[in-house]
Amino acid sequence: MTPTLDSVLTATDAALRTLFARPHATRAIPAPSQPPSEMTEKERREAGALMRVNHVGEVCAQALYTAQAAVTRDTALRAHFIEAAHEETDHLAWTRQRLDELGARASALNPLWYAGAFGLGLVAGRLGDPLSLGFVAETERQVEAHLANHLDRLPAADTASRAVVEQMKTDEARHAAQAIDAGAAELPPPAKALMRIASRVMTTLAHRI
Repeated sequence: MTPTLDSVLTATDAALRTLFARPHATRAIPAPSQPPSEMTEKERREAGALMRVNHVGEVCAQALYTAQAAVTRDTALRAHFIEAAHEETDHLAWTRQRLDELGARASALNPLWYAGAFGLGLVAGRLGDPLSLGFVAETERQVEAHLANHLDRLPAADTASRAVVEQMKTDEARHAAQAIDAGAAELPPPAKALMRIASRVMTTLAHRI
């Protein structure tokens, strides 16, 4: 499918909004079950680093869904990708809010992460809708596991970040199930392994930069 001017402009607008505009959530940020407690400086730095990684994940999610929406020929599937991107905008806004509240910064490499994820989304979309959906399902499964790991690592006192991560984990599991219901094909093991390696590189760098 040759990109139209409209799809190019839409993709460009999405990139600029993700990287340079303040994201606005359609849902209120999840409220913690217990008020946050005072954290040590070390705990605050670690919480900020983990939420920076989660914010990068949401930047990548915007890029992936935007790219896949741009290349699919199926109008219903395009609408599905666009709707998923809109819901992921909540996560983008929530993680950015927590970064601000923790006094942490977003990753300086966000433009690089976005470009890489957009390229992967284009490749996945070009392979056909079943594999494109399979890529979504596997991505969301890996993200869900990564969020579960962060729940183990976040300071117990940071109940605000924990509430956000818990809701994100629930949403990502639902996105994976929706992709499977829509006809996702199972990715071959080497593809899954490469995705895990790429994710490990991203999370390691984003934790610091």
